[in-house]
Amino acid sequence: MSWKATGKTDLPLAGDDRDWDGDAAEDAIFEWAGWPDSEDPDKARQGFFAYKDDEATEKKSYKLPFATVVDGELKAVPSGIHAVAVVLEGGRGGVDLPDDVIAEVRKKVEAYYDKMGEDVPW
Repeated sequence: MSWKATGKTDLPLAGDDRDWDGDAAEDAIFEWAGWPDSEDPDKARQGFFAYKDDEATEKKSYKLPFATVVDGELKAVPSGIHAVAVVLEGGRGGVDLPDDVIAEVRKKVEAYYDKMGEDVPW
């Protein structure tokens, strides 16, 4: 199949002071979602803005993490959302996704910026 936009837009926000570590966030999301023994792609998709639907049990099939697990609960991290916005604008090498998926991800990022009371950078 193909890449698709994903990610819940109604996750509670972690505190503004939480530092963002994308690699640690990915690890936390995958552990929370049952990797490596009982993978639950539906859970994992909640914390990423893009995934490859035909390889949903493969970690490499997820891009643009924006959330992490805090006290057992998945929360959106403002600095993670900011990092995704930078990547969508071409920073850090950009992201290799189809244009229609990027457009859908932008809408999801915009929803979080609205929730945070901030203006998106585009």
